[in-house]
Amino acid sequence: MLAGTLNSSRELMIEYLRTLPSIRERCGRVHDLAKQDKLQYFVYHPEKEEDVINFCIRIIQRDYGDDLSTIPPHGRWRHLDAGTSRIAPLIAHWDALEPPPNREEKTKRLIDLFLVSVLLDAGAGNDWSYHDETSGKSFSRSEGLGVASFNMFREGFFSGDARQPHQVDAKGLERITVEQTAQAMQVSSGNPMVGLEGRASLLVNLSHALKSNPTFFGVEGRPGNMIDYLESESIPDGPTRRVPLAALWYVLVSGLTPIWPTDRTTLGGVPLGDVWPCEALKTNAAIEGDELVPFHKLTGWITYSLIEPIEKILGWKFDGLEDMTGLPEYRNGGLLVDLGVISLKPLAIPASCYPSASSRIPRLPPSHPAIVEWRAMTVIELDRIADQIRVKLNLSKEQLTLAQVLESATWKGGREIAKEKRPESGGPPIEIISDGTVF
Repeated sequence: MLAGTLNSSRELMIEYLRTLPSIRERCGRVHDLAKQDKLQYFVYHPEKEEDVINFCIRIIQRDYGDDLSTIPPHGRWRHLDAGTSRIAPLIAHWDALEPPPNREEKTKRLIDLFLVSVLLDAGAGNDWSYHDETSGKSFSRSEGLGVASFNMFREGFFSGDARQPHQVDAKGLERITVEQTAQAMQVSSGNPMVGLEGRASLLVNLSHALKSNPTFFGVEGRPGNMIDYLESESIPDGPTRRVPLAALWYVLVSGLTPIWPTDRTTLGGVPLGDVWPCEALKTNAAIEGDELVPFHKLTGWITYSLIEPIEKILGWKFDGLEDMTGLPEYRNGGLLVDLGVISLKPLAIPASCYPSASSRIPRLPPSHPAIVEWRAMTVIELDRIADQIRVKLNLSKEQLTLAQVLESATWKGGREIAKEKRPESGGPPIEIISDGTVF
């Protein structure tokens, strides 16, 4: 009986740690410890939040003036359109076909593209760039990865059906190799990419996930087929449909479970994905799993990215968007460090974690407890910053959503302050050793 109770408790904990609300709740626990100066690695300086808020408002007003309704949501669409419009011409190309695809098929194709592009979006490092022959421009980081993945999609890199190159399916993904990925992304000894092997492995693992979840992805194992499942979970609302955000999250967090590395945090032998133990939480942990903090950053990034084409092309609406959190990655988190909201405790990071004696930028793996604290603080601080921006601009959450704050202010602000403080690299104040599957 006791073993059965323990198993049941574990199962409930695993299920909980895969939900959206668990991210904000567990990160909130870490933030509460920070207010009591009980974190191991960071000191919290709430008085510095005002600097971040004013910095973000200046960026918003510089780029959007008073017409804040024009701020797009944070999503992959912007990166895919880096330097020039690509999505609209692609849709126009489809519309010119005979017969043209219907709205559902166009949305499925965009979901295919956006999902695989986000999975390829983990940090590529400071030295990699991608030259786009169409625009004649070169791009690095997220934009470079976005443009590269767009061109790969357009050329049929992810499709197993020669008659329909503009799709992603299990058959096309399962035959992808590291060498093919390197060639498509222009990786060479003179143009190195961090986490190349992890990226290629993620694509192959995605093929297994798609094949093993026909309820979500159909018999052909195609990401866009989730539209059929979401429609079954939605309710009609006049000419459109209302979809629970929880249904989309469930598809992604459950359906994509097989893609994540199996050597990460487990509970009862079950891999949890982007979930990590926080040493500072262990003191007050009452039951197994209480010390774990879920982030699901790539799943959140996919969710933000898929909502936009579904709403724009199909006209559907999502209920429950308030459960979405800010993304705990190095641009949003770097903004907090660079403007002093949180600071590393003196000597908290050993000298061995710095590339050289003169370096001020530590290099840490995602599993390091300092990174866990940093990411947890980022989630809650993004909420606080967004709330105060709205107060200063006299706006409601509906008038300026968290997704719009991420797009117009914090992510962009993190990049801009990094370039100001470290012009030689533009990198973050803490470097995360990426394997291509987290950031």
